[in-house]
Amino acid sequence: MSIPFTLSARHKGFNRAEVVDQNFIEFVQLWQGEVRIAPRDGETVLPGSSLDARGFRELLESQLISRHLDLMARVLRVQNKVFYTIGSSGHEGNAMVARLTRHTDPAFLHYRSGGFMAERFRKIPGMDPVMDSALSFAASKDDPASGGRHKVWGSKPLWVLPQTSTIASHLPKALGTAVAIEQARRIGHTLPIPDDSIAICSFGDASSNHATAQTAFNAAAWTAYQKLPAPVLFVCEDNGIGISVKTPTGWVAANYQHRANLDYFFADGLDLAEGYAQVQRAVEHCRMTRRPTFLHLKTTRVMGHAGTDFEIEWRSIEELFAVECSDPLLRSAGIALESGLYSKDALLGLYEATRKRCFAAAEDADSRPRLTSLADVMKPLAPYTPAAVKAEAERADYADKRLAVFGGEAKLPEKLPPRHLAIQIGQALHDLLAKYPEALLFGEDVAQKGGVYTVTKGLNKTFKGSRVFNTLLDETMILGLAQGYANMGMLPIPEIQYLAYFHNACDQIRGEAASLQFFSNGQYRNPMVMRVASLGYQKGFGGHFHNDNSITALRDIPGLVVGCPSRGDDAAMMLRTLMALAKVDGRVCAFLEPIALYMTKDLYEAGDGQWQFDYPAPSQAMTLGEGRIYHETANDLVVFTFGNGVPMALRAARTIEKELGWRVRVVDLRWLAPLNDAFIAAQASSAKRILVLDEGRKSAGVGEGVITAIVEGGYGAKPLKRVVGADTFTPLAGAALLVLPGDADVVAAARELAAG
Repeated sequence: MSIPFTLSARHKGFNRAEVVDQNFIEFVQLWQGEVRIAPRDGETVLPGSSLDARGFRELLESQLISRHLDLMARVLRVQNKVFYTIGSSGHEGNAMVARLTRHTDPAFLHYRSGGFMAERFRKIPGMDPVMDSALSFAASKDDPASGGRHKVWGSKPLWVLPQTSTIASHLPKALGTAVAIEQARRIGHTLPIPDDSIAICSFGDASSNHATAQTAFNAAAWTAYQKLPAPVLFVCEDNGIGISVKTPTGWVAANYQHRANLDYFFADGLDLAEGYAQVQRAVEHCRMTRRPTFLHLKTTRVMGHAGTDFEIEWRSIEELFAVECSDPLLRSAGIALESGLYSKDALLGLYEATRKRCFAAAEDADSRPRLTSLADVMKPLAPYTPAAVKAEAERADYADKRLAVFGGEAKLPEKLPPRHLAIQIGQALHDLLAKYPEALLFGEDVAQKGGVYTVTKGLNKTFKGSRVFNTLLDETMILGLAQGYANMGMLPIPEIQYLAYFHNACDQIRGEAASLQFFSNGQYRNPMVMRVASLGYQKGFGGHFHNDNSITALRDIPGLVVGCPSRGDDAAMMLRTLMALAKVDGRVCAFLEPIALYMTKDLYEAGDGQWQFDYPAPSQAMTLGEGRIYHETANDLVVFTFGNGVPMALRAARTIEKELGWRVRVVDLRWLAPLNDAFIAAQASSAKRILVLDEGRKSAGVGEGVITAIVEGGYGAKPLKRVVGADTFTPLAGAALLVLPGDADVVAAARELAAG
């Protein structure tokens, strides 16, 4: 196909968006090909193509909508009327994927998905892709996707879960959603979508190299290798470049075409007539076989990475011209004219009418209100309905299930003698899986082995492998699975084997799970309770991978709830509240389990049994932010702490009382995010002296937040000391105790307060 451009369009000084726009107009005006008899609806648009005339017309309209939204954004961004210019130009062929899938197939989309979205909007009558997109570009409060919080492709009714500028981080949860679709049947869970749905996930060729993408591809193949269904359609939109870094020619095909258990298909996304059947084969294969499918969609990128990318500064004019000649809209224009479906005037009329429609929508969107208060911005971030959460946490209407799970009235855990932390966590998990039939517990070694510390022992036997199961050794994928199960209405309880292992997969919580409610304006949620064996003081085992006291990475995540019990009864009650927070408010929660306290039975002396407690009845729960106070009336010294620090502080308190004559109050925070500032200030108000015991590191630890709450509460002038871990990694063996606070450090700090 020849491209009859004028030389002026190639001029180095031209705005490339203007060039691309003018190219389309000139191509149509100068087109001189043979015109066929126009096909009727139901007839193919061109001989040899499986795409019918109606389908082509609608796909062309979707492509034009996508293109003119991009052109509109480039013009109005400089007028401060829109706030996003990463466009879809060159990727408009992804509209074929939208047409050939259902609006109930969950979609996790690349940011160049304007064509896909415009086409999917057709699936539900009355929806307007132009206005909805314009509202998003304008960051309007009326934006139905995010409420003005980000320019995202998303729609609740169209099952497009909002993504921000994702670089492969959405692939694990897309696969997790595909696995969840099939898992629902095995546990008898009713899906919110048809049982034969597939998950769609699009990304660029550059992103396909990312470690997170490789995690998802590997896990998909691992699943398929075991003959387990995983109906995910990975759509790699290959435009040959990532910002300014070119993908080696043929790399995507060479890398993915022959991967075992990842079924490869190629489609020409630049040519609707040619690519339609190719896309159709991939979609049908994924839906019928329920296997992970890799669709390699050929695209191009015109107009640069974004509006700020002046490609002429780093690409030759000849290279730019060649790229612009591959514009898929030129091929679509050629099909439109050759097929006889459009005359030149009709096609240009449609082109200009679409431009007018997009600009009009943008001007309308600019007149709408935007977010103007902090309360509006944060409203969907961390929903909390205390009364409903309390009612759910204390709901105990599953007595018959409990009897079956525990083996009779006499074996109910509340009828048994006091037990230590590990046992009571296990009992609480049995309780919760009985209470919530949609709950799943999974991770590394959690099934038959019962976890490294046998905390989950017996769960697999009681609830079977469909609800309690081992995963591959990949924390990123464990949390991706959790998000997928949550998307399908289940309550996941993923286990991260050690806190140090979480850091490898942190973005699955920070960038994905915890942000979904915020960026979807509360329309989507990722309820989960992530269990993490945590903190230091583990004897005879270790180094920093197994004694990680870095809680900062969790506390810094907006909206995340972080709880850390120090004793078994608190653990059971906290777990009930965390599950209620997930169930009722869709919250993402982290439950930090102090490894060194798992088996601790004694407090002061060997054999005293004073760190074992009665199991709380299932109607007992703990309010979010509620601390536990030991020696409530004591006020000579108040120690704020959590986790391992609680029994440490209680032991030190005995020595301090004997040596200094002080009565010591110990305050167990229990909840580390959000910190209960009012509770902390209230406890500080009656203290003569304050000591903050934080087993984490000195920098950016929980203790800094506690001291801030004390100071901002007006009690910063009181004598105050902090006992914390050192800013270092934890070494092996006994050297570990040199970097972590101990009983003697607490006593020494009290002496300093007495001397000061």
